Amino acid sequence: MVDGIRNTHYPVNHKFSSCSTNDPYFPDHWKRCPLYSLAQWVNGLAFRNIQFSDSGLPVIKIAEIKGGISGQTKFTQQTFDDAVRVRYGDLLFSWSGQPETSIDAFWWRDPEGWLNQHIFRVTPTEGIDPVFFYYLLRYLKPNFVGIARNKQTTGLGHITKRDLENLEAAYPRLPEQRAIAHILGTLDDKIELNRQMAQTLESIARAIFKSWFVDFDPVKPKMEGKQPEGMSEEVAALFPDKFVESELGMIPEGGEVLKFPEEFDFTMGQSPPGSSYNEYFNGVPFYQGSADFGQWYPTERIYCTAPTRFANKGDVLFSVRAPVGDMNIALSDCAIGRGLCCIRHKSGSTALTYLYLTNTKSVMEHNAGEGAVFKSLSKKQLTMLPVVSIPDVIAKSFIKIVDPIFEKIQSLEDNARTLCSLRDTLLPRLISGKIRLNQPEDAAA
Repeated sequence: MVDGIRNTHYPVNHKFSSCSTNDPYFPDHWKRCPLYSLAQWVNGLAFRNIQFSDSGLPVIKIAEIKGGISGQTKFTQQTFDDAVRVRYGDLLFSWSGQPETSIDAFWWRDPEGWLNQHIFRVTPTEGIDPVFFYYLLRYLKPNFVGIARNKQTTGLGHITKRDLENLEAAYPRLPEQRAIAHILGTLDDKIELNRQMAQTLESIARAIFKSWFVDFDPVKPKMEGKQPEGMSEEVAALFPDKFVESELGMIPEGGEVLKFPEEFDFTMGQSPPGSSYNEYFNGVPFYQGSADFGQWYPTERIYCTAPTRFANKGDVLFSVRAPVGDMNIALSDCAIGRGLCCIRHKSGSTALTYLYLTNTKSVMEHNAGEGAVFKSLSKKQLTMLPVVSIPDVIAKSFIKIVDPIFEKIQSLEDNARTLCSLRDTLLPRLISGKIRLNQPEDAAA
């Protein structure tokens, strides 16, 4: 148990690797040693296309670590050494990729699979608490980023075994490790709980949307003269009792097949001149489409002082450049760059926009063109995309149901960001010794 917290500043010896651009600080009473010696580091395998199949265990790449199992995940039915089998709760370290967004420590929270190359499966040695070691790696991230940046040649950087051997780390006795892990881990547990609750609420909203506007469940019983289950008579009366044919198949009577711009307002992103970029907080956040777009902050935390394309808070940001279909909701007014499209349904509802696009993105992905480097969806392709309209009276009833759900999701995510900020403030202070945890002098290790 943590008895209390006191602020204490310790002098620090500077004996760190010359390849690091950010010397880490540790309390003098902590034991120093090479980072590599504190764990076993098992690299993943270089899989070949011939090893992939439609089923089996997933191949875990950086995309799976950051975004979970998806339609882009590769699977294999082959069996490999148990050292590269990843199980729920394993600690992983991505040592290659974009330095700022890919090189980092992660917990694996999905079903087991096989580890791809460029990722270490990390097992701390005896006497090192795994949760403490995770936060030690997070504390050292600026060092990893600096090392990887120095090696960048084609946009990617990497951390080698030698780098891990040259980088000095430190650790306290187990009771202090566990106390630090408890404080930071409790915050992360709450963040994860918020994420799961938000995910459950979104699943509920998606299910309602699919029932009303994809499967057209309210129409089917009315065709037989029955009342739709789980729906008030007032809402049920808004739906027709028959289907009609359309170019997109059978749709409820009264519905129309429209071109995308007739149902949505949208703006394609365009990157401003280089002189308009700013890494400080005196401009609007700048987002641009990339494999890391799913994170809740601008790419490389870049800000823009002269945006040429703008999105308002609550607009849905949709990636029209590989990976096509990634979405996020603008948390504030922001600038949007190449690869993004700002979209809002004519109703103005963020929730309806997001849910509609969730069910339309597979069609968008199918219509995207193959470029020389990236798959992308052009303004012309988006303009010609046919969609089924939602009558205003039904849209209003749906919005009354889902908007409160999204408000709760937003509240959970706001709270999670606050907790993230608190964790990120405490982490370097706890690891550097600027905040000490009171521990009994003779606590058993």
